[in-house]
Parts: sequence; C-alpha cells; structure tokens
Amino acid sequence: MHDLIKDIGDFIFVEDEPQKCDVIITVGGSFPQIAEKAAELYKNGFAEYVLAGGGVSVKTGVFAGVKDKKDIYSGDYKTECDFYEDVLIKNGVPKTAIVREDKSGHTRANAEFAAAVLKERGIPAEKIILVCKRFHARRCLMFFRSAFPETEILVVPADIEVGDQNITKDNWHTYPYGIKRVMGELARCGDQFAEADINNYQKRK
Repeated sequence: MHDLIKDIGDFIFVEDEPQKCDVIITVGGSFPQIAEKAAELYKNGFAEYVLAGGGVSVKTGVFAGVKDKKDIYSGDYKTECDFYEDVLIKNGVPKTAIVREDKSGHTRANAEFAAAVLKERGIPAEKIILVCKRFHARRCLMFFRSAFPETEILVVPADIEVGDQNITKDNWHTYPYGIKRVMGELARCGDQFAEADINNYQKRK
C-alpha cells in the first residue's frame, strides 16, 4: 500500500524549481494564495508578464467568491480573472504587466484561452510557469501541454494553509478530504485525457 500511495503522490504532485520564463500563469480559482505566489515570482524577476486566468464556474455561471483573506481582497469580482488581477496589483504587480483571460470556466479552457490570448497579444510563450493548487498540478500540466505543445512548462504550486486545504504529497492520504480530492484528480486525469492530448504527447517524444 505504501508503494501505491507514493506512486499516486509522485504522479499528482508535480513541482519544479522556478526559472526565468516568458509568462507566469495563474490557473483559475478562489484562493488568493495562487495570485500571491505569482506576484512573488514576478517580483523576483522570473517573468515580464503574469496572466490572470479564469472566468466563472461552468456549474453556477458566477464567480465562486473569495475563499480566504476577505478583509484584504473585498472587491466586487465578477470573474476569477478580476479577483486575481486585484490580488496581483495589491501585491506589487503593475497593471501593465498583467494579461487578462476571463472567459474560461474549467481547467482545459484555462489552457486553451491562455494560449489564444498570448498569441493575440503577440507575447512569446517558449517557457511558462503555472501557479496552481498542489493537488491540481498534474491536470494543469496535462491540459497546458496540450494547449502549448511547443512550450517548456514549469509548475510552481502555491501553499494554501486554510483548514483542510493544505493538501500535500506527504499528507494527502492521511485524512478524508485529502483522499477525496487527490483520488478525484486521478480519476479526472484519466477521464479528461483526450485523443488530441495523446497525439501531442507522442509528437514531443
């Protein structure tokens, strides 16, 4: 059982050391820590641009609302992009360095719309950093590799120290919510891996 837990953890929890890149991309969500991490990377000189990604939930049709630090981030946010942009600005990223993507409602769309926006703006994407939740890393990488087949992609997760949200490679299997989220991600990686993704992986070999 220990080997199985390790294998699942190694697959789901992808993490790279940050490197100089073209764009830092926040994958949509409701926790400010993701955009705060992106701002930290920006201020440390890892990229010229930060793409604030995310629209509204495909299930509810609205932004889910801020999940932490509501006293700091209290704007009337219509989209995840609006929320992340405010977090980025409050953490020292100039508005001129922020690229907006406010149409996507799920992870695959995050990747596809991000690729389209960067192409439209003429911003290079030879190397990008993805900032996301730790347990969301593999699925983010899977979809962004599909949308950016020629791009080197690094994943630099954000820590979310809120209640039972701090799901890590070491603790996910020790409590029910961690197991639920990680096994859910494992299932989604299988269910959502399309033929187009397989073809893109094969091209890179």
